[in-house]
Amino acid sequence: MSDSRIASASELGVLATLRHGIRISPQIVQGLWITLALAVLAAAGRVVVPLAVQRTVDDGILADGGPDASRVALLTAVAAGAIVLAGLCTAVVNVRLFRTTEAGLATLRTSAFRHVHDLSTLSQGTERRGALVSRVTTDVDQISHFVQWGGIMLLVSTLQIAVATVLMAVYSPALTVVVWLCFVPLFLVLRYAQRAVGRAFARAREKVGTMLAAVSESVVGAETVRAYGVEARTGRRIDTAIEDARRTQGRALVLVASVFSSGTLMANLVLAVVVVVGSFLGIGGGLTAGQLVAFLFLVQLFTGPVQMATEILNEMQNALAGWRRVLAVVETPIDVVDPGDDGVDSPRGDAHVTLRGVRYAYPDGPEVLHGVDLELPARRKVAVVGQTGSGKTTVAKLVARLMDPTSGSVELDGVDLRRIPLARLRERVVLVPQEGFLFDGTVLTNAAHGLRELPPDPDGDPEVRARVAAAFDALGLTDWLAGMPAGLDTDVGQRGEALSAGERQLVAVARAYLAAPDLLVLDEATSAVDPATEVRIARALDALTSGRSTITIAHRLSTAEASDVVVVVDDGNVVEVGPHAELAAAGGTYARMHASWVAQTR
Repeated sequence: MSDSRIASASELGVLATLRHGIRISPQIVQGLWITLALAVLAAAGRVVVPLAVQRTVDDGILADGGPDASRVALLTAVAAGAIVLAGLCTAVVNVRLFRTTEAGLATLRTSAFRHVHDLSTLSQGTERRGALVSRVTTDVDQISHFVQWGGIMLLVSTLQIAVATVLMAVYSPALTVVVWLCFVPLFLVLRYAQRAVGRAFARAREKVGTMLAAVSESVVGAETVRAYGVEARTGRRIDTAIEDARRTQGRALVLVASVFSSGTLMANLVLAVVVVVGSFLGIGGGLTAGQLVAFLFLVQLFTGPVQMATEILNEMQNALAGWRRVLAVVETPIDVVDPGDDGVDSPRGDAHVTLRGVRYAYPDGPEVLHGVDLELPARRKVAVVGQTGSGKTTVAKLVARLMDPTSGSVELDGVDLRRIPLARLRERVVLVPQEGFLFDGTVLTNAAHGLRELPPDPDGDPEVRARVAAAFDALGLTDWLAGMPAGLDTDVGQRGEALSAGERQLVAVARAYLAAPDLLVLDEATSAVDPATEVRIARALDALTSGRSTITIAHRLSTAEASDVVVVVDDGNVVEVGPHAELAAAGGTYARMHASWVAQTR
């Protein structure tokens, strides 16, 4: 089977990362040429000031006939107008970048979240939940911060350097060469420093993800932490994760500070050199006073962006590290592939399941199913039993197509599940897990998730309310619902924590009833509930499974006794199949399991 682990980061280079990111989020470069034109105007507006200063000094203040006040006023007004125009262009460029980047990064987030949902639970399990969430939240935020702040600054700074260089060369080619020679060593150092900064920020982003995962787990598992009195141990684990994040982030920022300081040092050195060399050129008649002053202004317009560029490039490395982590999610191969429109339609009706030569092995693990051949009849209650680790849960996951077999096939009504569009398969096959997961909201909203079409506000929709109430009534849960604080409007809390485990399972059963599947795959979940709730769940399950194909992972053999067919799985092999009474009398594996269970329940 293909390796579908989520990598820590994409291996793409800088340009390849940018190209891939833009391919996923094309909105980022929408109207780019207009934005570039405005950025050119913004950069040009800034260099008008040195030109105006030169003309003001030479033709206004030091004019042959004495200071020319009207010329000074005109040049000052022109410079002020250019500055205002440059400011307006910069503001428009910022607005355009904000809009396009937010649209593009929203697409990136959506693509990443969608891809996470398309990955199998096996792939998702290769990354801690908090770290996985951080990739599509904080890492994308880091990209947003750079593109919206650093993107415009990098764009304008690059243009400003280019225009300043041209104008400096017009005033004094010799001084321009001096300026560039001073910065050449810095540019050479930056080339290698950026790689080190990139590696440092990649490690920092990874440690931040680990820290968020540790904090998230501790918050979700707070009750267990308190129950076992492991607050100190948990605190140490979180402290270690926070300290690791702080240390790696600190090392990255030290590198950033070193690079930025070198740019500042070089900028000051260049100014000193230009003053000295320019003074000698002025004395020799090569430069006028106004030209020298203008050149100093241009040097500042040149050195400012160079200093800013070092900081921007460092931020870019941080953003690229986050971008690579997001792209690593998007690049993770989907091991449960949706055939979509190219698939074979599977009409609603009887759900007859066939396993042909099914083998399955988890990544880096031994094979857990060894060539299973099995026929599961339609509209029958099938119980799958076996010891822990026997492979019965794997059979259920394969039938629900939460993962695909390593070899062999699982068929629904004679069609390989891999050929059925997932949207159609999810209509026909529904898995009810051992612990019903509930979203933050009401009982009604959570149950209504079983409906194929749901309005934006299900709580306020009379039709949805009527259908959900009818479902609870059909399952014999009207009395339980009446005992809830607000009936259907009872708030279940985050992850359903306001309800007991059994109550969460009742809502999950109602959700499955509303989905109206042809085949139900149930992971029996009555071991941790009180007897009254167990009776309610059993009654509700009887109503839910009546008249439809059902496969139940049976942890209690009372479920097997009430089933039409019992499938016994032992060490990855199906060793027995048949009715309960027949297998109990056969003296085989099931008979021994049943006898042991009966002895324990007496």
